[in-house]
Amino acid sequence: MKRVLLEHGDGHMAVEVPDHAVVVRPGELFTEPQAAEDPVALTREALANPLGCPPLRGMVGPGSRVTIAFPDRVKGGAHENSHRRLSLSMILDELLDAGVWETDIRAICAIGLHRKNYKEDFYSYLGADLTERLLRIGLVSHDAEDPAGMVRVGETDEGDVVELNRAALEADLTILIGHTVCNPYGGFSGGYKMPCTGLAGWRSIRCHHSPKSLYRPDFVPISTSSHFRHQLRKIGQVMEGQMKRPFFEVDAVLNGQARQMAVYAGTIPEVERASWPLAQSRTEISVPGEPADVLVIGIPRTFHYGPGMGTNPLLMKQAIGASIARASGALTEHPVVIAASVCDGWFNDEWFPAYREVYAHLQRCVSTADLVRYEDETCEKFDWIAPYRNAFAYHPFHAFSMAYMGGLADQYARAIYVVGPKEPAYARGMGCIPVDTFEKALNLSERHVGRSPRMIVVPALTQVQVHLRSEGRPGPEAQFR
Repeated sequence: MKRVLLEHGDGHMAVEVPDHAVVVRPGELFTEPQAAEDPVALTREALANPLGCPPLRGMVGPGSRVTIAFPDRVKGGAHENSHRRLSLSMILDELLDAGVWETDIRAICAIGLHRKNYKEDFYSYLGADLTERLLRIGLVSHDAEDPAGMVRVGETDEGDVVELNRAALEADLTILIGHTVCNPYGGFSGGYKMPCTGLAGWRSIRCHHSPKSLYRPDFVPISTSSHFRHQLRKIGQVMEGQMKRPFFEVDAVLNGQARQMAVYAGTIPEVERASWPLAQSRTEISVPGEPADVLVIGIPRTFHYGPGMGTNPLLMKQAIGASIARASGALTEHPVVIAASVCDGWFNDEWFPAYREVYAHLQRCVSTADLVRYEDETCEKFDWIAPYRNAFAYHPFHAFSMAYMGGLADQYARAIYVVGPKEPAYARGMGCIPVDTFEKALNLSERHVGRSPRMIVVPALTQVQVHLRSEGRPGPEAQFR
């Protein structure tokens, strides 16, 4: 047996796993690729030689209205040479050199349904100087509930609603800054995923962050050829069909330390075509041996979406569903999951105010997919819209979208054991089985998969995320349609 520290709440849980267990962490199962030596030169080269369109100064000039959209704190890093910081600074310089007036530039933090950013949030990942520069020009967080700021531009030929931020729709050019990194929804962030989630409204987002898209057989294992990704492309194309110019995308392929491996600029289809193969080579990790019967994960209290993600039961289950999706290529068809989580019922109501109501709705449902019947009444409630718009809270539909990802665990896992919960009733409420020790969970798992099961251990969800595949099982190819 070997000792592993699993993230657990605000600390760690020490567990003993079989010697043959595969532990997923950098330096043990895989080596993180090196970042580019000069990200400044990399970004400058991408802007000077965009793919599928002219450089910025060939598309805008005096009198041009330009919108720049960038992602929030959830991904992309906060270091001095992070992709967001470098790209924003260089793009602003390029626009001004082309003669664009500062009064005609708008900067939007493309939060989608995430919480709006305080000035201190911008400081934390953009730095003080760049934040102040953007504030002088005009910096806002996207507001998916602003009746004057959102436009329904139509539907796709498959009936998906298309909504877009008015500033992005009506600009002479809208520039997107994105990150091509591991994501359980559609393979990678960036590309068309950026405007279709970051600059859209909840009625559009629910068309793809929904059971009808997530519970299809093509969604897991994660790939860029799923119907989910197809929906993003279709929605993005309808957006572009109503805009004065297609989006100008500036995406970076990042390594596990959020450092740039490559930067590509240009039209979204060409940027996706260029960036996805490198992102796959960095993200797809081969696991030795046959597919595993048991997936072990450590869930901290705070990661990704913010404080309480590992204790809010809906977000805890989302982390389990996303972990299965990421590891499914190296798991048997119906594995057992053992998750270390304090599961103490702290919802963090300040950030996630609608989550208690959605959790209560879930208790009335036979399956997670049945939650859809509560979407309209919950997501149109002033009590939940007001905190999103005015109190730096997540939008109510975010709770539904996270619950649906959590429902993937019910689709694929034979059983889900939550180890070390302080309020076991919340684990039961999410369809999980609470147990007090890891040893007990391991013994119980043998009822389903037999003795000495093959095991994959992901001890830290705060560390770099990857897609796992067993040796000999072919990985997906980047798909472009």
